Amino acid sequence: MTSTPANPAHRPVADGTTTDGPGPTRPGKVTRVSVLTIAVALLAATLAPVSASSVPTAPAGAGTATTQATLTWGDCPEAVAAPGLECATIDVPLDYAEPDGRTIEVAVSRLASTNPEQRRGVLLTNTGGPGGEGLAYPAGLRDVLRLPQEILDQYDVIGMDPRGVGHSTPVTCDLSPAEHPTNIPMFARDAADVRSEATRVADVAKKCGASATADLLPHITTANTARDMDRIRAALGEAKVSYFGISYGTYLGAVYTSMFPGHSDRFLLDSATGPGGWDSSFSRLFGQGVEDRFPDFARFVAARPEYGLGETPRQVRAKYFELAARLDRTPSPDGYTGAAFRFATFAALYYDANLPQLAETWRALDAGEPVPVPGAAVGDPSAPARPAAATGIPADNYIASQLHVVCNDSDWPEQVWRYQVNVAIDRVRHPMFGAAGANVTPCAYWPSEPAEPRVEITDEGPANVLILQNLRDPATPLAGATALRDAFGDRARMVTADQGGHLSYLRLGNDCADDLATTFLLTGEHPDHDVACGAP
Repeated sequence: MTSTPANPAHRPVADGTTTDGPGPTRPGKVTRVSVLTIAVALLAATLAPVSASSVPTAPAGAGTATTQATLTWGDCPEAVAAPGLECATIDVPLDYAEPDGRTIEVAVSRLASTNPEQRRGVLLTNTGGPGGEGLAYPAGLRDVLRLPQEILDQYDVIGMDPRGVGHSTPVTCDLSPAEHPTNIPMFARDAADVRSEATRVADVAKKCGASATADLLPHITTANTARDMDRIRAALGEAKVSYFGISYGTYLGAVYTSMFPGHSDRFLLDSATGPGGWDSSFSRLFGQGVEDRFPDFARFVAARPEYGLGETPRQVRAKYFELAARLDRTPSPDGYTGAAFRFATFAALYYDANLPQLAETWRALDAGEPVPVPGAAVGDPSAPARPAAATGIPADNYIASQLHVVCNDSDWPEQVWRYQVNVAIDRVRHPMFGAAGANVTPCAYWPSEPAEPRVEITDEGPANVLILQNLRDPATPLAGATALRDAFGDRARMVTADQGGHLSYLRLGNDCADDLATTFLLTGEHPDHDVACGAP
């Protein structure tokens, strides 16, 4: 899931806004940029199941090319260029059931090892989303997250814009930001809100089905992206690949190593969605994620009386419900509704660096003052932003490609009453945000049924998976990671870190978790048992 809101949607640009990421604009349109900058939605993801043997083995080429492709490395697009980073494209089948039919392009990048004596292979990467661009990611890992030099020596680090995304053959739904401003369901106060949202998202799905790239729509899936990855592996001349994926990228990695266990080396999955990807059950986990994470913010605010929002965490929690109810009745003069307030809170919980900004938003709303326009919200610092108007990439590409994957990967409930029931249940079970996560999305009206069953994540295959997970992650909650760990069985170990927020490796200064992950990538050794790391 963000996997920003997950995954994230997590591309801040110079003025503090996001290029095309989520931000609540209805009901009661929020016109100030503050909500957009606070709401750095990663989705994450974000983000059920046939066994590897039951995945359709498309004739001649479901995983390997009938004719060996090669990659010709050259300069990267200007928006993602970085020292040492090379780029190429590879043609892959649009439909792997017709491997000799129509093809689309997938853009690939490489940060090659400069130490031939130490090099042992390639490390494929994914930035999450789904919909996250990844060409610049290898350079971001080196320059921003400071990936250890030993890893850079051992691997050529490989990035990619997955099919449908960015500099690969991109998809669009021809959506304006106002038509679908967020990848996270909006909070529903009652059954009528669910019905109203159903009408809106049905129009979104209809536009996707009638867009200029509608002929690509059924084929933008996680399983097909995994097949593309295996084409890239073959084109690189590698028998096996290692992998590092964050947020929704954990699901992509889990699918790849389930479909191609014999081609999988070391798989590091940071902030896991769960074994079913971003389906309707995962979406409902956002309610649990907020409940898990909110105490960190409540303690932060309670320790700072200057905000005037409560002297104890319990009082801060009560203030949340007070402000939400007040804004449900009467939106603020600058456009914050109760739904927008709840969403802004959820999105800011992704990163500790956003907590002061969120507290100031609360303070202003509580005092009836205009919400200050803040600086850029924190997103994924290792994924450099591309210009909003990058040539040839539709303005709605992030949200459109995300919808394609999420709605194609699994079969979502289609009856509005089911969402109304789930919203009523989750409003009680997770009162802070459950009535958002359970709400209806465009997937209920998606113009294509899933082309194949979901890939089942099982314990069949080598013991080569390490899952890294914060205990209090709002976007990919611990419950999803635990379910993925259980599905992998002895194939995996899980390292939990006693910290809050989304994403872990090299981000929060937790030496215990970071060292275990680095050792795994360098040696392939994971712990004999699951490990619980303390706070940094």
